[in-house]
Amino acid sequence: MLSAFVIVGFPSLQPEYFDIVGWFFFFLYVTIVLGNLLLVVVFALEHSVQKPMYIIMLSLALSDIGFPTVALPKLIARYWWNDGRLSFQTCLFQRHMIHYFGSLNSLILLTMALDRYFAICFPLRYPTVMTNQTMTGLTVLTWVVAHIFPSVSSYHIPTMLFCGLNKIMNVFCDTRSVVALVCGDISRKHMQSFATALFILYAPLSLIVISYIALIVTVLHVDSGKGLVKTFSTFATQGCIISIYYIPRFFVYAAPFFPSLTMTPDKRIAATLFYSLFPPLINPFIYCLRTKEIKQILRRWIQKRKSIFPKICSSS
Repeated sequence: MLSAFVIVGFPSLQPEYFDIVGWFFFFLYVTIVLGNLLLVVVFALEHSVQKPMYIIMLSLALSDIGFPTVALPKLIARYWWNDGRLSFQTCLFQRHMIHYFGSLNSLILLTMALDRYFAICFPLRYPTVMTNQTMTGLTVLTWVVAHIFPSVSSYHIPTMLFCGLNKIMNVFCDTRSVVALVCGDISRKHMQSFATALFILYAPLSLIVISYIALIVTVLHVDSGKGLVKTFSTFATQGCIISIYYIPRFFVYAAPFFPSLTMTPDKRIAATLFYSLFPPLINPFIYCLRTKEIKQILRRWIQKRKSIFPKICSSS
């Protein structure tokens, strides 16, 4: 049985670029964490945003902090200190959490779509149905349910027979990279992981699309021109994030089964990093900083800072 795995990262990357790539991922990690942490602080300190929609945003921000925290530190260590080694159990834990946060984000996006659907299609019932308690319960449920499918494969992988190779041809441990090191014919295992991934990702996506279609139909029938512009602006913003989140994933997972979708390891890794890290990077801006209430809060905080600073300078 293998005792450890080694994260290879980008197979074609030359050593002279390791430091630059390490710094890039370090600054990317810091930016993602600080941007989403700001939203967590706003929610914790400001009672005016402690509402159902912002509970979803808080959940998304925490998830967006969790994924890079699981994925990036070892990758940074691999390029700064050539330390890509992970113990067998640590690799399996990272694999579980990588897929966990992927599943969790799908469920959060679904919850957000359903919240908007009820808010626009049933505005009179919404305040009584979608209370803070209800949304908190749904949020806790999504964080628990997201563990189910990663836990199933986490149970089976330790029982598999590995052939001695321990190099993970990726930037983190995931099911595909780990199963690729298993002895014998792995086509069936790849098919199983592919089917599971499609179900986890696209079952929520199907419900998201249905809710948005129903939302658009409702708005077209009852809303004014100004309301239409606002609704479609929100839909376009969320649709952009959903597209970034789901479409590249499909090509990465489907590539082994379609000869015309051949991807080099470096391209596959780049696509994986794009759909995994770009949404957490821009979510604070798209979902929250465009929100009127949060912009007003941040503007008020900045004005307070400006008013306090001159008093400190004058007293000194």
